[in-house]
Amino acid sequence: MQDYKQEFIDFMVESDVMKFGEFTLKSGRKSPFFMNAGAYVTGSQLHRLGQYYANAIHDSFGLDFDVVFGPAYKGIPLSVVTTIALDELYGKEARYCSNRKEVKDHGDTGILLGSKLKDGDKVVIVEDVTTSGKSIEETYPIITSQANIEVVGLMVSLNRLEVGKGGDKCALDEIHDKYGFETASIVDMREVTEYLYNREHLGRVVIDDKIKAALDSYYEQYGAKE
Repeated sequence: MQDYKQEFIDFMVESDVMKFGEFTLKSGRKSPFFMNAGAYVTGSQLHRLGQYYANAIHDSFGLDFDVVFGPAYKGIPLSVVTTIALDELYGKEARYCSNRKEVKDHGDTGILLGSKLKDGDKVVIVEDVTTSGKSIEETYPIITSQANIEVVGLMVSLNRLEVGKGGDKCALDEIHDKYGFETASIVDMREVTEYLYNREHLGRVVIDDKIKAALDSYYEQYGAKE
C-alpha cells in the first residue's frame, strides 16, 4: 500500500470522518462503520484532502484532463481543493466545475458553477463516497448535455466494496460497466481494515476483534463479489 494511502486512513480517523460502531445508512443497511466527508472543516484538513485526491488522480488517471467536476453539494469543495492541489503538487492547471441543484436564471446563469464545459474537455469527477451510483445517474446527463465532453474517470475517497443496485458488483464497478469510464478510490475498506486492525491509533485500537467481527459479518451479507 502506498504511503499516502496509509496517511489518508490515519487522516480519516484523526479528522473523525471514519467512525466505527453501529450506524443506519440511507439505504437502510445497518453498518459497523460510517464515513462522513462533511467532517473535513478546517483549512489544514481541506488542504490535505485535496492533496490526497490529487495524488490518487495522478496515480490512477494521469494528468491528461482539463476539468475537475464535483457534484453538488459535497463535491463542490472537493473539486476546488483538488484543483488547487493539482497545481501545487504537479503544476497541473485544471479548471474546477460543479453543478447547482437548481438552474439559476439571472447573473451567473445556468446549472453550472465555476468553469463552463467546452467541447473536447476531458473531465475527472470527484465524490466523497459512492454507495449506489445514484449521484452519477443524476450528474452524468447534466455534464454531457452541456458540451461534447469525455469523462476520464471518477475518483472517490472511499470504496465501501459493498454491492450496488445490481446486488453483485460494487457501485464503482457498476458505474464503470454502465458508462465506460474508469473508477477508482483513494482507499477501499479492505485496505482500511487491514491497516487499522489491532493497530493502536492515538492511544486506542480503532478496529479491535469485536469491530473486525462486525465488519466480517457485514461483508458476508453485503460484500461485492470479486
